[in-house]
Amino acid sequence: MSTATDSSGKPSILLADDDEVFRNRLARAFVDRGYEVRVGHDYDSALASAQADSPEFAVVDLKMPGKGGLELVQALHTLDPQTKIVVLTGYGSIATAIDAVRLGATYYLSKPADADDIVNAFARGEAPPLEPPEVEYKAPSLARAEWEHINRVLSDCGGNISEAARRLGIHRRSLQRKLQKYPPNR
Repeated sequence: MSTATDSSGKPSILLADDDEVFRNRLARAFVDRGYEVRVGHDYDSALASAQADSPEFAVVDLKMPGKGGLELVQALHTLDPQTKIVVLTGYGSIATAIDAVRLGATYYLSKPADADDIVNAFARGEAPPLEPPEVEYKAPSLARAEWEHINRVLSDCGGNISEAARRLGIHRRSLQRKLQKYPPNR
């Protein structure tokens, strides 16, 4: 049931993420790279899209309202084992990475990930396990990782600085100072 490309010859990709801003930004980036993009905001909408026309690639957020990303990975893999799936998560762990791959994911990435990171993950997922990837991974600096974590926690708190500071275990004023700085370069 797999369709490698749509009628225009473009590879198809399904983006399943409940974060509308991130999903739309990623969709634009994949359109710019020549993909035919379909989106889903939850398990049901993503699975319905895949049942209508199975994508060649899928990007699945681990945490979504209702049924989660692991259940969607399993359903997509059952629907079409040829679909290559990358799982994204803001809070990754080795256990969930193993579960995702065991259920049919090709690769597992931590957020924030851009379209290039995802394309590279699909390529790494197809490489033999003992062969080093052709694309060298650039680890973010410690300052960048801290900045991304702070912004992720702030987003989880709905922009509430006091609550984010409490969760991070730092003083509210210290958090405000850190937020006034520009994001460090990778």
